[in-house]
Amino acid sequence: MDTMAPLVLFALVSTISPGGATTLATISGANFGFRPSLPLIAGIAAGLASMAALAGFGLAGLLLALPSLTLAMKASGSAYLLWLAWQTARRGAPRLDGNARPSGFLAGVWMLWHNPKGWAMTTGAAASFVAVASGPVQLGALLAAVFGLLALASLALWCAAGLVLARAMRGDRHWRRLNRLLGLLLALSMVPVWL
Repeated sequence: MDTMAPLVLFALVSTISPGGATTLATISGANFGFRPSLPLIAGIAAGLASMAALAGFGLAGLLLALPSLTLAMKASGSAYLLWLAWQTARRGAPRLDGNARPSGFLAGVWMLWHNPKGWAMTTGAAASFVAVASGPVQLGALLAAVFGLLALASLALWCAAGLVLARAMRGDRHWRRLNRLLGLLLALSMVPVWL
């Protein structure tokens, strides 16, 4: 069990640190509330858990062997997050008239599968903590469980932070400023990916 503590700490720091997924959870919490944001949070956590499982199964070696695949994933993921940032920055106060809906489960999975930070942290974990499991299947299952559960917890915290921000907003002008800031933060989350 002593070997699990560093893995849990690594996954906790990785999942709670600001990035595209945490910013999306904050945006969803601010604009739609906690309960309607749960499918997005679950999708992001499931996406990260599945990435961690694949990294444990050996996909890390494939990504390292095919730099063009890694570049294509970075480019498509960055484009998607920049589009989401633009959509966020253009919003005013939420108008929950029955037509507005938060992103759902599949959008969360889709975003994570195109998130270079997610691939970097899960493949890094697979390489660093290979000794905690007796084989690739066990490592994949362990990484999936640890990253998935900690992602659920950290994204719930970020979503709740968005809800707190929303309660402080007074009028459309404040909402436009908040959404521009959140859109900018989401766009800036791509900078470390390319450096």
